[in-house]
Amino acid sequence: MAYVCTLPLSPARASFSASSSPARRVIPYLNPCSAIGRPLKYTVAKRPYFSGCSHGEDLNLPRRGLLKGIGATGVSMCASVISEPSVQGLEKLPFKPEGYNFWTWRNHKIHYVVQGEGRPIVLIHGFGASAFHWRYNIPKLAKTFKVYAIDLLGFGWSEKAIIDYNASVWRDQVADFLNEIVKDQAILVGNSLGGLTALITAADCPEFVSGVAILNSAGQFRNPEEQSKSVVEETAIQRIIINPLKNLVQRVVLTFAFWQAKQPSRVQSVLRNVYPDSTNVDDYLIESIIRPTGDPNAGEVYYRLITQFMFSPSNVTLNDILEKLSCPLLLLWGDLDPWVGPSKAEKIKEMYPNSSLVHLQAGHCPHDEVPDLVNEALLNWAVPLSSPISSKAI
Repeated sequence: MAYVCTLPLSPARASFSASSSPARRVIPYLNPCSAIGRPLKYTVAKRPYFSGCSHGEDLNLPRRGLLKGIGATGVSMCASVISEPSVQGLEKLPFKPEGYNFWTWRNHKIHYVVQGEGRPIVLIHGFGASAFHWRYNIPKLAKTFKVYAIDLLGFGWSEKAIIDYNASVWRDQVADFLNEIVKDQAILVGNSLGGLTALITAADCPEFVSGVAILNSAGQFRNPEEQSKSVVEETAIQRIIINPLKNLVQRVVLTFAFWQAKQPSRVQSVLRNVYPDSTNVDDYLIESIIRPTGDPNAGEVYYRLITQFMFSPSNVTLNDILEKLSCPLLLLWGDLDPWVGPSKAEKIKEMYPNSSLVHLQAGHCPHDEVPDLVNEALLNWAVPLSSPISSKAI
């Protein structure tokens, strides 16, 4: 028995119906921002399965548009509390310049938000964002779940630690957060970099995770051609002359890029590029991205992150992660994303049968661009997954 979710022409309505057929239903779907309907395929698997915990390394992010799209790991604007009317009639998380809650992890300060009661859901932001990016999701989800939104190390209101960043750092952070703060098996929800972090955590530490939902996730598929390339031994000239010169050029270029990336006008321009409907590109959102760049270590963290993502090879692929993943997976995909198109979601769905796919007429951050649709789809998928029957099955 599977649950089949139908999102009808009115996006504010969704319903579940029981079905014994493994086939997915195709129904017309119309986004309020578009007059063009498209088929929506959405089936929710009911039971998760788990395997042992292992360890991954490194990180893959889409390189196209990455450098210009980074709002940095947070110069502080002269604002205290951003108070604007909520759009679409949705309740919004109040913006607090001082942050909400803090947890010490490996001697680093980690920021998080928590609201609601019930089974836990943990929200993980994307590159350059923070827990405040879930402003329209936290209040709605907290009416049913206990909702946590965490700032990854190096981002948002969390510490700008001078370390070597890779996927295992954030995986360990999220796993320890689940173990020490949440203290219960949780559903992980992540956007972009946060989606990849959620996937790796669930694959490597399944005992902490009952399900994963990803929104336009980062990560690359395996490339057989690159795997077959032989490793060329580094020469003395490369090691002594070329590499130091290359690093110097990278630092000069990225120092300028960081200065440019934290300018409000630049942040707004990038956001408008990835939000086809830019209604929600407002002062709250821009402030939440720019404020963390005022940290003295933000520039160095930016340099380390970009050099890791753009110039260092990565060993972990989505293929590796999906081969180990064992819990239900929901893909909420903004099909208008200029960086990560819908074909990626379709491929993940094909590779991992225990998954459900919802197409949305939105860009790279559908949870903030069309939060009403994302909240509806998340609740319809997560509520059955977190029911007492499902929990006992886990």
